[in-house]
Amino acid sequence: MGAWKNPILLISGIGISYLGNWIYLIAINISILNLTGSAAAVAGLFIIRPIAVLLTNFWSGSVIDRVNKRKLMTFIDIVRGILVFCIPFMKSLWGIYFLMLIINVFGAFFGPSSSVYITKLIPAENRKSFNSLMSMMNSGAFLLGPALSGVLIMNFDTNLCIFINAISFFMCAFFIYLLPNVEENEEKIREPLKWKILVKDWKKVKEFSFRSKFFIMVYLLFQSALLIGFALDSQEVTFIKQHLKLSDQDYGLIVSITGIGSLIGGMVSAVVAKKVPLRLYLGGGIFLTSIGYILFYSSINFISATLAFVFLGFFMTFANAGYATFFQNSVPAIIMGRFASIADMVQGTIQIGLTLFLGFFAEWFSLQMVCIIFSGVGILFAAALLAVTILPSKVHYFVETANSYSKELA
Repeated sequence: MGAWKNPILLISGIGISYLGNWIYLIAINISILNLTGSAAAVAGLFIIRPIAVLLTNFWSGSVIDRVNKRKLMTFIDIVRGILVFCIPFMKSLWGIYFLMLIINVFGAFFGPSSSVYITKLIPAENRKSFNSLMSMMNSGAFLLGPALSGVLIMNFDTNLCIFINAISFFMCAFFIYLLPNVEENEEKIREPLKWKILVKDWKKVKEFSFRSKFFIMVYLLFQSALLIGFALDSQEVTFIKQHLKLSDQDYGLIVSITGIGSLIGGMVSAVVAKKVPLRLYLGGGIFLTSIGYILFYSSINFISATLAFVFLGFFMTFANAGYATFFQNSVPAIIMGRFASIADMVQGTIQIGLTLFLGFFAEWFSLQMVCIIFSGVGILFAAALLAVTILPSKVHYFVETANSYSKELA
């Protein structure tokens, strides 16, 4: 149990932050709608994060790989907590947008930093179990957060939900502060960041990418299927309300039941982590998740839509845990921040394009037909990934780590 003390601290801190984020997400949407009465203003919230990613991720990885990750994560959560606390006092839409942009700029550093920190803190043999528990925690937050937000808004107001999110960031910072330092050579990390350094860092990522062809192939196939899924997510409300003719309450119930499926999936994936091969988590998880999307957009009523979403949520937890473990085992920790930041920037751009592309065609043709076609393309990418990951000649890759690259890339 002693070996799991630090991982449990980390899971607890990030889990509290996840819960706060889900409580906050519902509240900030309602706050903006109440402030402006505009659906377009609410939609504007969903492009702030991609903008923040595009502004920061071409250089944030170079910072992440050169600073103490534990201190950086603690600092980020304290700053985010302070900024979120200020949102209820803003009376201008653009003032709220600006605060949220700054919050997301800081947040763009947290994800890659936590990936590096987890890789250094958690031994390779425990990463799949850890990532399964993280996925279960996220699923639990997804299930409880919107429900708690609804109760709080009904009995108090949206501001309380926003304050709770601020407190959750402070609590996460405290838990991370209690964790150990994992940097091996801290004085070497603190190298002044200049343009030449950025170019050198990009070249290292390029060299790693060309050298690790199998990893890049798996990575691209997985992300292609996942990004199509993200684009399809943007149409789920429209499909439920306009095609299935269901109510807002029905939509809320479907989301809640999906959270139960995700939570059960996270629990199962954690229990069987030592028994099921990583390649099946990764390839099988994303393939069955893609099947879930086509089942959902082929649904004809509330029951079929709900069952499809539960199926999707259950297997998405396997896919997420498998991908996180594969990424941590394959990318050297010394360049992980740089690789993740550059990859997130590219993915953000593609995600915006795919979402707009799908929405455009949904206006011209049948929404169901367009979404089924997109789902079919996602299944093709996922099937290709599943085929690649179960090749006998590649099985050994899933039990190796990236340690052999680290000295050369340092």
